[in-house]
Amino acid sequence: MRRLPALAAALSLVLPGPAAAQSPAATSASPALTVCVSEDNAPLSTLRRGQVEGFDVLVARAVAAELGRELRLVPFEPEIEKESLLTHEVNALLSAGVCDLASGFPLLKSDLGAPTRERFKTADHPGAKRKRDRPYITLGTLVPSQPYLGSALQVVQRSGLPPAQTLAGLRGQKVAAVAGTLEGTLVAMHGGGALSGQMVSLGQREDLWAALQQGRIDAALVPSTTVDAWRRRHAQGGTLPLQLGTPRALGVNFGFVALAPRQDMLDAVNRVVTRSRASGELQRWATESGLSWQAPTEPAVVDSLKLDDWLAP
Repeated sequence: MRRLPALAAALSLVLPGPAAAQSPAATSASPALTVCVSEDNAPLSTLRRGQVEGFDVLVARAVAAELGRELRLVPFEPEIEKESLLTHEVNALLSAGVCDLASGFPLLKSDLGAPTRERFKTADHPGAKRKRDRPYITLGTLVPSQPYLGSALQVVQRSGLPPAQTLAGLRGQKVAAVAGTLEGTLVAMHGGGALSGQMVSLGQREDLWAALQQGRIDAALVPSTTVDAWRRRHAQGGTLPLQLGTPRALGVNFGFVALAPRQDMLDAVNRVVTRSRASGELQRWATESGLSWQAPTEPAVVDSLKLDDWLAP
């Protein structure tokens, strides 16, 4: 999924600093609250100049304050093109004691609860040994918080094309199919392969936006957070020179996860999420982070994604 910058630079994230400032209520006797966050998942969390920033960081900071503890962030890097391993990698980080909580976790029933594997290695993180030298960690039971964010997909197109809100509206256009992603799978499966003759395969490391602007592709289906991240990177460059469809809920939420014995941590997350959503503070944190906040959908934890709208011809 993402590459981790030099670990030497990232090590500063587990030392006191702006992202790990002590809460006024914290005491020297209180252990730090450690939160694992993805190191390249803007605008939720991203490593930049030795610090992690983003929406998840602001939520984690409020949780630490709720507990009266110092916050320490631990950036981690999931295996590229192996997102199915994310649940095991995050579980291993928690089970190894690398962190107390992990943010940005998709609340799918199949990825929560008792592990489907007994042991697994942790994801890359500051201080970790080389992958081959890392021990296998006995996994625990993952328990989620309340969701603090919903997910959405949207169509992006080159300017001047007939605007589309769904994949059905992209007939006759060159559509990106990014390998190893849900979006690429939806493009390939839409209408029983209706777009197969116009698909353009892209790798996860390729620049989707450059491909659009150069005319290599006409359109793509992307998470709404991908559009937010592009806007944030080009904040001084004017408006997006593309046309955007309306984000449509995917039906899966994101929350924090912890191991089953740490319900106290999740209770603190739930209090922060409930209070900040009611007051509008959660939405303000999103705006501050450049995130187009999507309200969580019901139920909080789902059996599967809602894909019918995207697959229908």
